[in-house]
Amino acid sequence: MNIKRLPDTEFELMRIIWRSEPPVTTNEIMEQLKSDISWKPQTVLTMLVRLIEKGFLESARIGRQRNYTPIINERDYMSVETGEFISRYRGNSIGSLVKTMYDGKNMTDEDLKELKKWLKERE
Repeated sequence: MNIKRLPDTEFELMRIIWRSEPPVTTNEIMEQLKSDISWKPQTVLTMLVRLIEKGFLESARIGRQRNYTPIINERDYMSVETGEFISRYRGNSIGSLVKTMYDGKNMTDEDLKELKKWLKERE
């Protein structure tokens, strides 16, 4: 599967769709956006068309409503995005990434416990 990186605005829109029970209508998306971001309806519709063209969504018209269903799930996208980030910025070293996060005080004790537990499960 060839998943391309989304611009931040399209990623934010996909996060709303991933958090919703599919299929999600245009009106439901707009309602969720009101509390987070104030985009014009035409902007949202343009981004939805782009997401369909990029293979992230499929859409169907039911009556007067257009429904959107994710084709690529959040877990698959985040896996690709995280892998590219580690490759590009940390030389493909997960250890280097963790060290940078820890040294930068971006990891809590709870994060470290979770990481240790995850590592033990894979031994």
